[in-house]
Amino acid sequence: MNFLTIVLQAQAAGGQQAGSGWSMWVMLILIIVVMWFFMIRPQRKQQKELQKFREGLQKGDRIVTIGGIYGTVVEIKEKTLLIEVDNNVKIKVDKNSVVKDFSDTVQQ
Repeated sequence: MNFLTIVLQAQAAGGQQAGSGWSMWVMLILIIVVMWFFMIRPQRKQQKELQKFREGLQKGDRIVTIGGIYGTVVEIKEKTLLIEVDNNVKIKVDKNSVVKDFSDTVQQ
């Protein structure tokens, strides 16, 4: 049983017939608000931060792609990046595939 079913059964057993319709709507709205605060809002904030990071990429930044490829940014275009993954090994990746910045970490 879910929480809403338990609350509705408790109200029916208590004899609150007149206000049960309104209380159901209040509970439904409350559930939607809680979901928005704990799920949707943080996800939107994270997406905005990631977009800002991708727009702020500069030549020489050390990055990681979604596929787990570590590299250094060599060239930046509107939608793509040219990254160097090893000595004279360069690959072109989509800008949206970049997820992390490792410019501040110590090179091994």
